[in-house]
Amino acid sequence: MAGVMCVGIATQDLVFGLASMPVTPEKHRAKSFAAVGGGIAATAAVAVARLGGRAMLCARLGDDRIGRDIVESLVADGVDCSLIHRLPGIVSPISAVLVDDAGDRLIVNYADAMPPAGNAVPERLPHGIGAVMADTRWTEGGLRALAAARAAGCPGVLDADRRPENPELATLASHVAYAAQAVREITGLDDPRAGLEAIAATAGNWVAVTDGGNGTWFTQGGRIAHEPAYPIVPVDTLGAGDVFHGALALGLAEGMDERAAVRFASAAAAIKCTRFGGRAGAPTRAEVEAFMTEHAGRTPGCR
Repeated sequence: MAGVMCVGIATQDLVFGLASMPVTPEKHRAKSFAAVGGGIAATAAVAVARLGGRAMLCARLGDDRIGRDIVESLVADGVDCSLIHRLPGIVSPISAVLVDDAGDRLIVNYADAMPPAGNAVPERLPHGIGAVMADTRWTEGGLRALAAARAAGCPGVLDADRRPENPELATLASHVAYAAQAVREITGLDDPRAGLEAIAATAGNWVAVTDGGNGTWFTQGGRIAHEPAYPIVPVDTLGAGDVFHGALALGLAEGMDERAAVRFASAAAAIKCTRFGGRAGAPTRAEVEAFMTEHAGRTPGCR
């Protein structure tokens, strides 16, 4: 069983489904609701566990009821929470999420200022861990974890959903998967492929950019390759990127090459998008394998 240590943020998400995004400051009625755990690193860890990997989460939470609920949910999904640090006097991160009929989401998050606590992340990877997945929400923790992955010769994946506050996060990682928004922030270019080319020109590692239904561009053999998205009708995109990065890290830990890992991660994220409720929709390994088999006879692509 390949192991992935995920490092970063864990939240409690309150997800409201509506026909369309509200545009007026008045009362609105949701047609569906889910209270689920969320957060980039935490959702990636759940994705790893459901996909058959050993998942470990290193995160900071308050010593409060929200934090307790977050941990209980993670444990129920088989995530090793022994490296979660509970801090007195801190309110654990919580988000209100609106999801419309197109599957798009609007997130309002509250998170107390957390102490850096980079030394809460082990200097050496725990036994059985074959990859690291870090987000940009805990810079000190991510730097320490990615350095440990590099020292161990293991993949270190950075989920760069936004421009990292410390550029060293992107240089320490062996694999950086940017969101299209982050590429725009870094390069000023609206075209994800062109933006990735600009980043790749000076990058010494593997880099990629994910762009939802438009698929994923990534570096391969000195050029920019493309893996189209699987054809699905999105219901809820909340957590899809987190599932993608968790699956990508697990695929690399299992020895997949980058294209195979991207395809595997794309399938996991696609299935999640067809289900309401944030990370509650993260698929199992059997579901992903069946989905990929179903689509094996045709090229993944446009919706």
